Amino acid sequence: MSDKKSFFNYTGSQKQKSSLPPNYLVELASNWRIAWGKTDAIEDNTAWREGQLAIICSNPTVQIILSPLEKFAVVGDIWLSNRLELLERLGVAANSWQGCDRQLVAQLWERWGVECLPLLAGMFAFAVWDREGQVLRMARDRAGARTLYYTDVGATRWISPQLRAIAPYHSRAIDLVALRDYLCCSFVPGDRTLWQQVRELRPGTVLSFPDDTISAYWELREQVVEAEQSLEWHGARLRSLLDEIVREYLPANQAVGVFLSGGLDSSCIAALAAKFHDRPVHTYSIHFGAECANELEFSSLVAQHCQTQHHILEISFRDMWEKLPETMSYLDDPIGDPLTVPNLLLGKLARESVEIVLNGEGGDPCFGGPKNQPMLINSLYNSLTNLDALPAYLMSFQKCAADLPQLLKPEILAAGKTEPSVFSADLNSSDSYLNRLMALNIKFKGADQILTKVNNLTQAADLHGRSPLFDQRIVDLSMTIPPEYKLSGVVEKAVLKQAVANLLPAQILDRPKSGMLVPVQLGFKKFWQREAKGLLLSKKAAIAPYFNQSLIGQWLDYEGDTWGRYGVKLWLLASLEIWLQGNK
Repeated sequence: MSDKKSFFNYTGSQKQKSSLPPNYLVELASNWRIAWGKTDAIEDNTAWREGQLAIICSNPTVQIILSPLEKFAVVGDIWLSNRLELLERLGVAANSWQGCDRQLVAQLWERWGVECLPLLAGMFAFAVWDREGQVLRMARDRAGARTLYYTDVGATRWISPQLRAIAPYHSRAIDLVALRDYLCCSFVPGDRTLWQQVRELRPGTVLSFPDDTISAYWELREQVVEAEQSLEWHGARLRSLLDEIVREYLPANQAVGVFLSGGLDSSCIAALAAKFHDRPVHTYSIHFGAECANELEFSSLVAQHCQTQHHILEISFRDMWEKLPETMSYLDDPIGDPLTVPNLLLGKLARESVEIVLNGEGGDPCFGGPKNQPMLINSLYNSLTNLDALPAYLMSFQKCAADLPQLLKPEILAAGKTEPSVFSADLNSSDSYLNRLMALNIKFKGADQILTKVNNLTQAADLHGRSPLFDQRIVDLSMTIPPEYKLSGVVEKAVLKQAVANLLPAQILDRPKSGMLVPVQLGFKKFWQREAKGLLLSKKAAIAPYFNQSLIGQWLDYEGDTWGRYGVKLWLLASLEIWLQGNK
């Protein structure tokens, strides 16, 4: 084997050295899939075949990286934010490096094997083929910014970063436990997907064949340090890391975008981007027309303060409904968050001026946002609320947890009733109560809703989305900060506010969190009721075998909507129906 060749284009058994210099190579898009096991009958679009392994691509060729000694082959989606540090570990001068991040992983793997995984910071889902040992390993980043799905039955196992890429190779039987959890959370948490025969590799883990084992190379843990130190000390420590990470996330020699709501999290990312970037910074905000409250006052204030090029998008109720099918087509598992359509439309606007966009996702899960308060209250007064930790946690999502006995048909309800919740272990851990809640939000809502939504919908808009506050180093640091410096009484994210206090106007630092409120309650009441009835109440609806449609009819007529929550539930159901129709 040559020790000089590290990049080839493979088409079947033919290999040719790329004619492009390495610094021009574009990272592989999520259009690959792997077959493991019985692969003899697989012929179409096979880019690599060796032993029990076949790599298939929807394009005629697929870029597969070989390690310097050609012992390992790497395929996948990789973006590393700490590549300079990794090059230093390899003894490679940064100014002489001409390769892509997959080449970097190939060299690290040849040096340290699976032990290199804890060194990687960034977003990735990739596979490494050990050519000598005939072992296939698949790895996912620690925060879950990239996804990796695999079938768990059959003589041939299929793996892909996109669930729809392996759709021909599994049954369409619904996982009823996953359905139950989707109704409670508006996303499917844990390793389940909505399909019985497909699982999602969890963040920070490695799946290996032929032994078919999953092992963790990282676990989220509470490790409070320097508890006696002041809020100012912990804030300075956080600020130093934030400065480093945002610098790493900024693209070289091009403009950058920031999704800006006007809240603390996105505002601090916009401010840091404006502080460190030497090219234009574009910010993007949305509103829903004159009938609806908005946060443009605050986002415009931040944009002016940071001197960004600010863009405002008005999203109509017609846009929200008509763009829902397109939006759901880009999601692997369904996500019933009303922000999905706005995320896609804002991404399309951003793509007109930038290729890379940052966001403020991660501030609430890592630093104690207000959604933890109902659970903290329940822990103090559960003798009054009479709710155990798990029911209280599910109720805190304010979706359909309380409605399951009436919403699901009896046989569907019974099928998932005895299965334990993926949330139980973290809820019952020995960590401080707030950190238990934060761990749940990071591991499940973060990986299975927020980051998956960001990844899929920015890619759909031909953007590269980056979430600095979900960087694994920020996540790890957050678990070292004393809980009282995160959420203390009514003070939210105190340590983050301290860290960025000199960056933002007082109006932003001091305002309470309100969140981006998408007006789906008004949407169903005034604009979408007729269409929604046709979608959700049809006897031919995809959800008809599972749900009590008469209850959905009551929701559509707003019968007994004391707390004004029917709109959110209906959006969740409409998203599910459209997703199921598109994935038959």
